[in-house]
Amino acid sequence: MKNDQADFTKGSILKKLVRFMLPILGALVLQAAYGAVDLLVVGHFGSTSGLSAVSTGSQVLNLVTFVVTQFAMGVTVLIARYLGEKKPQMIGSVVGGAVVVFALISAALFVVMVGCARPISVLMQAPEEAVQLTTSYVRICGGGIFFIVAYNLLSAIFRGLGDSKSPLLFVLVACVVNVFGDLLLVAGFHLDAAGAAIATVFAQAVSVVCAVLMLLKKKLPFRFAKADFGLNEQCRKFLVIGLPLALQEFLTQLSFLALCAFVNRLGLEASSGYGVACKIVNFAMLIPSSLMQSMASFVSQNVGAGNKKRARKSMYTGIGIGLLFGCAVFALVWLQGDVLSGVFTSDAAVVTNAYAYLKGFAPETIATAVLFSMVGYFNGNDKTLWVMVQGLVQTLLVRLPMAYFMSIQPDASLTMIGLAAPTSTVVGIVLNVCFYLHLRRRDE
Repeated sequence: MKNDQADFTKGSILKKLVRFMLPILGALVLQAAYGAVDLLVVGHFGSTSGLSAVSTGSQVLNLVTFVVTQFAMGVTVLIARYLGEKKPQMIGSVVGGAVVVFALISAALFVVMVGCARPISVLMQAPEEAVQLTTSYVRICGGGIFFIVAYNLLSAIFRGLGDSKSPLLFVLVACVVNVFGDLLLVAGFHLDAAGAAIATVFAQAVSVVCAVLMLLKKKLPFRFAKADFGLNEQCRKFLVIGLPLALQEFLTQLSFLALCAFVNRLGLEASSGYGVACKIVNFAMLIPSSLMQSMASFVSQNVGAGNKKRARKSMYTGIGIGLLFGCAVFALVWLQGDVLSGVFTSDAAVVTNAYAYLKGFAPETIATAVLFSMVGYFNGNDKTLWVMVQGLVQTLLVRLPMAYFMSIQPDASLTMIGLAAPTSTVVGIVLNVCFYLHLRRRDE
């Protein structure tokens, strides 16, 4: 049975949401630091070409990671739903089916990333000086993709069970291993971008081993059976929830890859500056992202228990928390973006380009606080098809066209390219408010 802390159907919404969210936020902070360390160490001990390679290659890795995370959201929601419905005996087949499905996904990603590393780097329009280094980075990360996928699946399982602390512990292990790996391979052996990639894969492998051991030792509210491991009925259920989210995230991340390609055409310094800015952006988005992930589990449990009113109140609470911190992050990015950029590199031109992009992006830190809480609410309500539709509208009809248009101007400005993100998010908020009001009227 669930303990009281993992039962989101009663008690203070604010207290339980914050308590559940904080470890998720901590894990996301460490993940962002994990990626930032690669860029920071290469920026100080590697070459400018290596910095561009890590910037471009990490965009590809982000696509894979974020898509897998959204795909795994189906597992989180389904597990939380069964807990809310008091049907823990159904969870074993959810986990067993997920292991098989995600193993197949890992195999497919391995073939694509290892076999097509150079075409991917060329497609990303990596600067000529950085193509070979980018290819090495993508190929090495592709070789260890199994560990990256396994980590995200294990995290999804723990969150579905109402445990957000365990994923924090094993991402902490990964972060520490990655720091030492980067210092040894990049600063010590001067392997540049390839060294950063090797450190990333090894750190993920260690993290997965720790996660598996923790899962085996954990007192679980369900039991495994050999028959659970296969393509069963539960696979269809979590695929119905997760596939729309994964497709939407895939196309969204493709738009960011396209944006990276647009910026790469502006030169090596713009490419490197954009890469530095993206690492800062990753940190700026941490609270909205943790709210979205927390909301899915929180809402799903309450919907499973038939308490839709409490589910709605949790969304309002999440928006309030997000706005409070979003305004503070906006001020930091807007006023101190150059200082933050200077942490990653001492190249003045790269810092200038990074800060230029951040000025356009800054309003996104406020707008996303509202959008991500609403998206988490809809995910928990199994409205993932809608989440996909609104995400595609933002991406394909607003963000990507605007960024492309700004990038082809004679005096192309990274600030105006960065402004495409908050513009598309505002459109998303309007769409989601309309859909939410539609659902309220229908339920009444």
